[in-house]
Amino acid sequence: MDPAVRKIIHIDMDAFYASVEQRDDPALRGLPIAVGGGGPRGVVATCSYEARRFGVRSAMPGARARRLCPDLIFVRPRFEVYRAVSAQVREIFSRFTDMIQPLSLDEAYLDVTVNKPGMASATRIAEEIRRMIRAETGLTASAGVSYNKLIAKLASDQNKPDGVCVVPPGEGAAFIAAMPVRRIHGVGPVTAKRMQALGIETGADLRDRDMAFLSAHFGSAADYYYRAARGEDDRPVREREGRKSVSVEDTFLDDLVEEAALVAQIERIADTLWGRIEKAQAWGRTVVLKVKFADFRIITRSRSFAAPVRSAELLRQAGRDLLVAQLPLRMGARLLGLGVHNLEGEDEGDEPGAQLALGL
Repeated sequence: MDPAVRKIIHIDMDAFYASVEQRDDPALRGLPIAVGGGGPRGVVATCSYEARRFGVRSAMPGARARRLCPDLIFVRPRFEVYRAVSAQVREIFSRFTDMIQPLSLDEAYLDVTVNKPGMASATRIAEEIRRMIRAETGLTASAGVSYNKLIAKLASDQNKPDGVCVVPPGEGAAFIAAMPVRRIHGVGPVTAKRMQALGIETGADLRDRDMAFLSAHFGSAADYYYRAARGEDDRPVREREGRKSVSVEDTFLDDLVEEAALVAQIERIADTLWGRIEKAQAWGRTVVLKVKFADFRIITRSRSFAAPVRSAELLRQAGRDLLVAQLPLRMGARLLGLGVHNLEGEDEGDEPGAQLALGL
Protein backbone atom coordinates (compact mmCIF):
# COMPACT_ATOMS: atom_id res chain seq x y z
CA MET A 1 0.00 0.00 0.00
CA ASP A 2 1.15 3.53 -0.74
CA PRO A 3 2.43 4.84 2.61
CA ALA A 4 1.06 8.28 1.69
CA VAL A 5 -2.53 6.99 1.73
CA ARG A 6 -3.76 7.13 5.30
CA LYS A 7 -6.92 7.50 7.37
CA ILE A 8 -6.16 8.97 10.80
CA ILE A 9 -8.49 9.48 13.76
CA HIS A 10 -7.68 11.53 16.84
CA ILE A 11 -9.90 10.70 19.81
CA ASP A 12 -10.02 13.14 22.73
CA MET A 13 -12.14 12.42 25.81
CA ASP A 14 -14.26 15.40 26.87
CA ALA A 15 -13.08 17.03 30.15
CA PHE A 16 -11.93 13.55 31.08
CA TYR A 17 -11.11 13.74 34.81
CA ALA A 18 -14.04 16.04 35.55
CA SER A 19 -16.43 13.91 33.51
CA VAL A 20 -15.39 10.77 35.41
CA GLU A 21 -16.06 12.57 38.71
CA GLN A 22 -19.50 13.76 37.53
CA ARG A 23 -20.30 10.26 36.29
CA ASP A 24 -19.40 8.67 39.61
CA ASP A 25 -21.06 11.31 41.82
CA PRO A 26 -24.51 12.34 40.54
CA ALA A 27 -24.51 15.29 42.96
CA LEU A 28 -21.76 16.91 40.84
CA ARG A 29 -23.59 16.67 37.54
CA GLY A 30 -24.39 19.99 35.93
CA LEU A 31 -22.18 21.87 38.39
CA PRO A 32 -18.90 23.73 37.82
CA ILE A 33 -16.19 21.44 39.17
CA ALA A 34 -12.40 21.41 38.99
CA VAL A 35 -10.16 18.42 39.56
CA GLY A 36 -7.02 19.44 41.43
CA GLY A 37 -5.93 21.43 44.44
CA GLY A 38 -8.26 24.15 45.61
CA GLY A 39 -5.88 25.78 48.06
CA PRO A 40 -3.97 29.02 47.46
CA ARG A 41 -1.13 27.04 45.85
CA GLY A 42 -3.28 24.42 44.13
CA VAL A 43 -3.67 24.10 40.38
CA VAL A 44 -6.62 23.04 38.21
CA ALA A 45 -5.77 19.76 36.44
CA THR A 46 -8.97 19.93 34.41
CA CYS A 47 -12.49 21.25 34.85
CA SER A 48 -16.04 20.60 33.72
CA TYR A 49 -17.61 22.49 30.85
CA GLU A 50 -19.84 24.24 33.36
CA ALA A 51 -16.68 25.73 34.91
CA ARG A 52 -15.15 26.59 31.55
CA ARG A 53 -18.03 28.97 30.86
CA PHE A 54 -16.59 31.15 33.63
CA GLY A 55 -13.13 31.14 32.08
CA VAL A 56 -11.65 28.41 34.29
CA ARG A 57 -8.98 26.44 32.44
CA SER A 58 -6.48 23.63 33.01
CA ALA A 59 -3.20 24.64 34.70
CA MET A 60 -4.87 27.71 36.22
CA PRO A 61 -3.99 28.49 39.87
CA GLY A 62 -6.81 27.39 42.16
CA ALA A 63 -7.15 30.82 43.76
CA ARG A 64 -7.71 32.48 40.39
CA ALA A 65 -10.21 29.79 39.40
CA ARG A 66 -12.22 30.51 42.55
CA ARG A 67 -12.25 34.23 41.77
CA LEU A 68 -13.61 33.55 38.30
CA CYS A 69 -16.17 31.05 39.57
CA PRO A 70 -17.03 31.50 43.27
CA ASP A 71 -19.25 28.39 43.21
CA LEU A 72 -16.48 26.19 41.81
CA ILE A 73 -16.27 22.79 43.52
CA PHE A 74 -12.78 21.30 43.83
CA VAL A 75 -12.45 17.50 43.70
CA ARG A 76 -9.28 15.64 44.57
CA PRO A 77 -7.99 13.59 41.63
CA ARG A 78 -8.34 9.81 41.60
CA PHE A 79 -5.72 8.76 39.08
CA GLU A 80 -6.20 5.04 39.68
CA VAL A 81 -9.79 5.45 38.45
CA TYR A 82 -8.75 7.56 35.46
CA ARG A 83 -6.16 4.96 34.48
CA ALA A 84 -8.75 2.19 34.67
CA VAL A 85 -11.19 4.10 32.46
CA SER A 86 -8.38 4.95 30.03
CA ALA A 87 -7.59 1.24 29.76
CA GLN A 88 -11.25 0.58 28.91
CA VAL A 89 -11.14 3.17 26.15
CA ARG A 90 -7.90 1.80 24.71
CA GLU A 91 -9.41 -1.67 24.62
CA ILE A 92 -12.21 -0.24 22.47
CA PHE A 93 -9.59 1.25 20.13
CA SER A 94 -7.92 -2.16 19.82
CA ARG A 95 -11.11 -3.65 18.37
CA PHE A 96 -10.48 -1.55 15.28
CA THR A 97 -6.69 -1.27 14.93
CA ASP A 98 -3.39 -2.09 16.58
CA MET A 99 -1.88 1.16 15.26
CA ILE A 100 -2.62 3.25 18.36
CA GLN A 101 -0.49 6.09 19.70
CA PRO A 102 -1.66 7.31 23.12
CA LEU A 103 -0.74 10.89 23.96
CA SER A 104 -2.08 10.83 27.50
CA LEU A 105 -4.76 9.05 29.51
CA ASP A 106 -7.48 10.87 27.57
CA GLU A 107 -6.36 11.09 23.94
CA ALA A 108 -4.80 9.00 21.19
CA TYR A 109 -4.16 8.77 17.46
CA LEU A 110 -5.45 5.77 15.52
CA ASP A 111 -4.41 4.76 12.01
CA VAL A 112 -7.43 2.96 10.53
CA THR A 113 -6.26 2.88 6.92
CA VAL A 114 -6.32 -0.89 7.31
CA ASN A 115 -8.63 -1.88 10.16
CA LYS A 116 -9.83 -5.08 11.78
CA PRO A 117 -13.52 -4.85 10.84
CA GLY A 118 -12.59 -3.98 7.24
CA MET A 119 -14.65 -0.78 7.30
CA ALA A 120 -14.08 1.59 4.37
CA SER A 121 -15.14 4.78 6.16
CA ALA A 122 -12.92 6.28 8.84
CA THR A 123 -15.78 8.58 9.80
CA ARG A 124 -17.99 5.58 10.48
CA ILE A 125 -15.23 4.02 12.60
CA ALA A 126 -14.91 7.22 14.63
CA GLU A 127 -18.67 7.31 15.23
CA GLU A 128 -18.69 3.65 16.26
CA ILE A 129 -15.81 4.20 18.69
CA ARG A 130 -17.62 7.16 20.23
CA ARG A 131 -20.82 5.11 20.55
CA MET A 132 -18.96 2.29 22.30
CA ILE A 133 -17.18 4.70 24.67
CA ARG A 134 -20.52 6.22 25.69
CA ALA A 135 -22.20 2.81 26.10
CA GLU A 136 -19.36 1.15 28.03
CA THR A 137 -17.97 4.01 30.13
CA GLY A 138 -20.83 6.51 30.33
CA LEU A 139 -18.50 9.23 28.99
CA THR A 140 -18.31 11.23 25.78
CA ALA A 141 -15.42 11.71 23.37
CA SER A 142 -14.75 14.00 20.43
CA ALA A 143 -13.05 12.87 17.23
CA GLY A 144 -11.09 14.40 14.39
CA VAL A 145 -10.90 12.43 11.16
CA SER A 146 -8.43 13.32 8.45
CA TYR A 147 -5.50 12.24 6.30
CA ASN A 148 -2.73 13.05 8.79
CA LYS A 149 -2.08 13.54 12.49
CA LEU A 150 -1.80 17.32 12.45
CA ILE A 151 -5.21 17.88 10.88
CA ALA A 152 -6.91 15.09 12.85
CA LYS A 153 -5.75 16.55 16.19
CA LEU A 154 -6.91 20.05 15.28
CA ALA A 155 -10.21 18.67 14.00
CA SER A 156 -10.99 16.80 17.23
CA ASP A 157 -11.09 20.14 19.04
CA GLN A 158 -13.34 21.78 16.46
CA ASN A 159 -16.75 20.51 17.62
CA LYS A 160 -16.14 19.77 21.30
CA PRO A 161 -17.72 18.46 23.38
CA ASP A 162 -19.16 15.20 22.02
CA GLY A 163 -18.57 16.08 18.37
CA VAL A 164 -16.88 14.92 15.18
CA CYS A 165 -15.05 16.95 12.57
CA VAL A 166 -13.97 15.44 9.25
CA VAL A 167 -11.38 17.16 7.05
CA PRO A 168 -11.05 15.29 3.74
CA PRO A 169 -7.95 15.30 1.54
CA GLY A 170 -7.79 18.49 -0.47
CA GLU A 171 -9.37 20.55 2.32
CA GLY A 172 -6.58 20.49 4.88
CA ALA A 173 -4.82 23.64 3.69
CA ALA A 174 -8.06 25.64 3.77
CA PHE A 175 -8.84 24.26 7.25
CA ILE A 176 -5.46 25.47 8.52
CA ALA A 177 -5.69 28.80 6.68
CA ALA A 178 -8.78 29.91 8.61
CA MET A 179 -7.30 28.96 11.99
CA PRO A 180 -5.61 31.34 14.45
CA VAL A 181 -1.93 30.49 14.37
CA ARG A 182 -1.90 29.91 18.13
CA ARG A 183 -4.13 26.84 17.63
CA ILE A 184 -1.72 25.06 15.27
CA HIS A 185 -0.13 22.13 17.05
CA GLY A 186 3.55 22.89 17.60
CA VAL A 187 3.08 26.66 17.89
CA GLY A 188 3.39 27.42 21.59
CA PRO A 189 2.36 30.66 23.32
CA VAL A 190 5.79 32.28 23.02
CA THR A 191 6.13 31.38 19.33
CA ALA A 192 2.57 32.59 18.68
CA LYS A 193 3.48 35.99 20.13
CA ARG A 194 6.60 36.14 17.95
CA MET A 195 4.51 35.29 14.89
CA GLN A 196 1.92 37.91 15.74
CA ALA A 197 4.67 40.51 16.08
CA LEU A 198 5.66 39.57 12.52
CA GLY A 199 2.09 40.01 11.28
CA ILE A 200 1.29 36.28 11.26
CA GLU A 201 -2.14 35.92 12.86
CA THR A 202 -3.69 33.00 10.92
CA GLY A 203 -2.69 29.88 9.08
CA ALA A 204 -3.13 31.82 5.84
CA ASP A 205 -0.63 34.43 7.03
CA LEU A 206 1.83 31.67 7.87
CA ARG A 207 1.34 30.05 4.46
CA ASP A 208 2.12 33.38 2.76
CA ARG A 209 5.63 33.49 4.28
CA ASP A 210 8.28 31.76 2.24
CA MET A 211 10.90 29.36 3.58
CA ALA A 212 13.64 32.00 3.62
CA PHE A 213 11.55 34.25 5.87
CA LEU A 214 10.59 31.42 8.22
CA SER A 215 14.17 30.15 8.43
CA ALA A 216 15.42 33.61 9.29
CA HIS A 217 12.95 33.97 12.16
CA PHE A 218 12.34 30.41 13.39
CA GLY A 219 15.47 28.48 12.53
CA SER A 220 15.17 24.70 12.50
CA ALA A 221 11.41 24.83 13.13
CA ALA A 222 10.83 26.63 9.81
CA ASP A 223 10.31 23.45 7.78
CA TYR A 224 7.61 22.21 10.15
CA TYR A 225 5.76 25.57 10.11
CA TYR A 226 6.04 25.77 6.30
CA ARG A 227 4.50 22.33 5.85
CA ALA A 228 1.93 22.69 8.63
CA ALA A 229 0.57 25.84 7.00
CA ARG A 230 -0.10 23.73 3.91
CA GLY A 231 -1.77 20.92 5.84
CA GLU A 232 1.19 18.56 5.40
CA ASP A 233 2.34 16.05 8.03
CA ASP A 234 3.96 12.69 7.31
CA ARG A 235 4.48 11.51 10.89
CA PRO A 236 3.33 7.90 11.34
CA VAL A 237 1.00 6.72 14.08
CA ARG A 238 3.17 4.62 16.36
CA GLU A 239 4.09 4.04 19.95
CA ARG A 240 7.02 6.33 20.63
CA GLU A 241 10.18 5.66 22.56
CA GLY A 242 10.12 7.07 26.05
CA ARG A 243 11.22 10.68 26.17
CA LYS A 244 13.87 11.74 28.61
CA SER A 245 12.09 14.55 30.44
CA VAL A 246 8.87 16.35 31.30
CA SER A 247 9.11 20.06 32.00
CA VAL A 248 7.21 23.32 32.43
CA GLU A 249 8.57 26.84 32.11
CA ASP A 250 7.09 30.31 32.17
CA THR A 251 8.30 33.68 30.86
CA PHE A 252 7.27 36.71 32.91
CA LEU A 253 6.17 40.13 31.72
CA ASP A 254 8.37 41.72 34.40
CA ASP A 255 11.66 40.28 35.62
CA LEU A 256 11.39 38.75 39.09
CA VAL A 257 13.85 39.73 41.82
CA GLU A 258 12.16 39.32 45.21
CA GLU A 259 12.46 35.94 46.94
CA ALA A 260 8.76 35.69 47.77
CA ALA A 261 7.73 36.23 44.14
CA LEU A 262 10.33 33.79 42.84
CA VAL A 263 9.35 31.05 45.29
CA ALA A 264 5.62 31.54 44.60
CA GLN A 265 6.24 31.14 40.87
CA ILE A 266 8.41 28.04 41.18
CA GLU A 267 5.77 26.42 43.41
CA ARG A 268 3.06 27.24 40.85
CA ILE A 269 5.24 25.81 38.07
CA ALA A 270 5.89 22.69 40.17
CA ASP A 271 2.14 22.15 40.60
CA THR A 272 1.57 22.48 36.85
CA LEU A 273 4.44 20.07 36.19
CA TRP A 274 2.98 17.58 38.66
CA GLY A 275 -0.29 17.61 36.72
CA ARG A 276 1.58 16.74 33.53
CA ILE A 277 3.55 14.00 35.25
CA GLU A 278 0.37 12.45 36.65
CA LYS A 279 -1.40 12.67 33.31
CA ALA A 280 1.50 11.07 31.45
CA GLN A 281 2.30 8.59 34.23
CA ALA A 282 5.97 9.48 33.64
CA TRP A 283 8.04 9.65 36.83
CA GLY A 284 11.59 10.98 37.03
CA ARG A 285 14.46 10.72 39.52
CA THR A 286 16.15 14.03 38.67
CA VAL A 287 14.57 17.45 39.25
CA VAL A 288 16.05 20.24 37.12
CA LEU A 289 15.66 23.99 37.70
CA LYS A 290 16.10 26.43 34.80
CA VAL A 291 16.58 30.18 35.26
CA LYS A 292 16.86 32.66 32.39
CA PHE A 293 18.11 36.08 33.46
CA ALA A 294 17.26 39.50 32.11
CA ASP A 295 20.39 39.36 29.92
CA PHE A 296 19.18 35.99 28.50
CA ARG A 297 21.93 34.02 30.24
CA ILE A 298 20.60 30.62 31.35
CA ILE A 299 21.63 28.45 34.27
CA THR A 300 20.36 25.01 35.23
CA ARG A 301 20.66 23.24 38.56
CA SER A 302 19.59 19.69 39.38
CA ARG A 303 19.04 17.26 42.21
CA SER A 304 18.78 13.49 41.80
CA PHE A 305 16.92 11.06 44.04
CA ALA A 306 17.43 7.34 44.55
CA ALA A 307 13.86 6.65 43.36
CA PRO A 308 11.43 8.50 41.07
CA VAL A 309 9.68 11.52 42.59
CA ARG A 310 6.10 10.41 43.25
CA SER A 311 4.90 13.21 45.52
CA ALA A 312 3.72 16.67 44.54
CA GLU A 313 5.13 18.08 47.78
CA LEU A 314 8.53 16.47 47.20
CA LEU A 315 8.65 17.96 43.71
CA ARG A 316 7.62 21.37 45.05
CA GLN A 317 10.23 21.18 47.83
CA ALA A 318 12.99 20.16 45.43
CA GLY A 319 12.15 23.09 43.17
CA ARG A 320 12.14 25.50 46.11
CA ASP A 321 15.46 24.20 47.44
CA LEU A 322 17.17 24.45 44.05
CA LEU A 323 15.92 28.00 43.58
CA VAL A 324 16.64 29.28 47.08
CA ALA A 325 20.20 27.97 46.80
CA GLN A 326 20.74 30.48 43.95
CA LEU A 327 19.46 33.51 45.89
CA PRO A 328 20.04 36.34 45.76
CA LEU A 329 20.04 36.30 41.96
CA ARG A 330 22.67 38.37 40.17
CA MET A 331 19.82 40.07 38.25
CA GLY A 332 16.11 39.62 37.65
CA ALA A 333 14.75 36.36 36.26
CA ARG A 334 12.71 36.62 33.06
CA LEU A 335 11.96 32.87 32.98
CA LEU A 336 11.74 30.00 35.44
CA GLY A 337 11.39 26.37 34.53
CA LEU A 338 11.23 23.04 36.29
CA GLY A 339 11.53 19.54 34.87
CA VAL A 340 12.05 15.91 35.77
CA HIS A 341 14.59 13.75 33.94
CA ASN A 342 15.59 10.09 34.00
CA LEU A 343 11.98 9.09 33.50
CA GLU A 344 10.41 5.76 34.21
CA GLY A 345 7.04 5.00 32.61
CA GLU A 346 5.40 5.43 29.27
CA ASP A 347 5.85 8.47 27.06
CA GLU A 348 2.69 10.35 26.25
CA GLY A 349 4.23 13.15 24.24
CA ASP A 350 4.00 13.90 20.56
CA GLU A 351 6.17 16.17 18.50
CA PRO A 352 4.96 17.86 15.36
CA GLY A 353 5.58 17.74 10.51
CA ALA A 354 2.54 15.10 3.24
CA GLN A 355 -0.45 15.96 1.72
CA LEU A 356 -2.19 12.64 1.15
CA ALA A 357 -5.14 11.49 -0.88
CA LEU A 358 -7.87 9.14 0.33
CA GLY A 359 -11.61 9.43 0.83
CA LEU A 360 -12.63 9.58 4.45
